Amino acid sequence: MKISTKGRYALRLMLDLALRDSGEPIRLKDVAHRQGISEKYLEQIISVLNKAGYVRSVRGPQGGYVLARAAEEYTAGMILRLTEGSLAPVDCVEAGKGVCDRECGCATQILWKKIDEAISSVVDHVTLEDLVAWQMERTDDYVI
Repeated sequence: MKISTKGRYALRLMLDLALRDSGEPIRLKDVAHRQGISEKYLEQIISVLNKAGYVRSVRGPQGGYVLARAAEEYTAGMILRLTEGSLAPVDCVEAGKGVCDRECGCATQILWKKIDEAISSVVDHVTLEDLVAWQMERTDDYVI
């Protein structure tokens, strides 16, 4: 499994908003500049986050985006699944998929399930608040 730029940038965008969460809206242009990411690409990502209710847009000259909830209410898994879809390493262990016709005799499915469980265990227990704390431990200037 490899996380795409969309998923990685969505996490960076949400982390940037969380690091600067003062109640004041943050302009996407400023996030793009700090992160070195195209503003156009961030517009596509913020649209997905906004539609899902993860961020709230504020219109006007002092407008921008704010987190819709507290940082501790978001997990990395929530953000990644929203932007990436399933994080399962193979289709046969993906939730909602039909049972593989080889399931009964397939030892590798056990491996795929263990990998899927390990990934979920990490991303579903790391919150945006954890990422904020880790970032603050690493640097004083919040550049991520």
